[in-house]
Amino acid sequence: MGKFVIKKTNKGIKFNLKATNGEIIATSEVYEAEASCRKGIASVIKNAPIAGVEDQTVEGYKALKHPKFEVYTDKTGEFRFRLKARNGQIIAVSEGYKKMVSCMNGIESVRKNAADSPIVMAE
Repeated sequence: MGKFVIKKTNKGIKFNLKATNGEIIATSEVYEAEASCRKGIASVIKNAPIAGVEDQTVEGYKALKHPKFEVYTDKTGEFRFRLKARNGQIIAVSEGYKKMVSCMNGIESVRKNAADSPIVMAE
């Protein structure tokens, strides 16, 4: 089972969703307050399992309704995803992946781990 880790930063507070092996599979924006951060986690828990996957790396891709995972390539050519809530706001983003299959595995890991992962404070 994975876990959501809430962590204080110099500019506020954010969360990371970690897989069972401890790898970070998604991270949030920086929030001003812990309560807002926890709402972000709740949104990931609610939206990740039902979100479709919109592959923006394919020319002429079909735009999906929210919630959705958007798969895209970054400036360095790596594959990334961002999870958008029903209102279109980005609620979690991934690291860069060298291969598309790894990016898709990251999405599946978020779906699987988001549902029942405990929320803990970073030490």
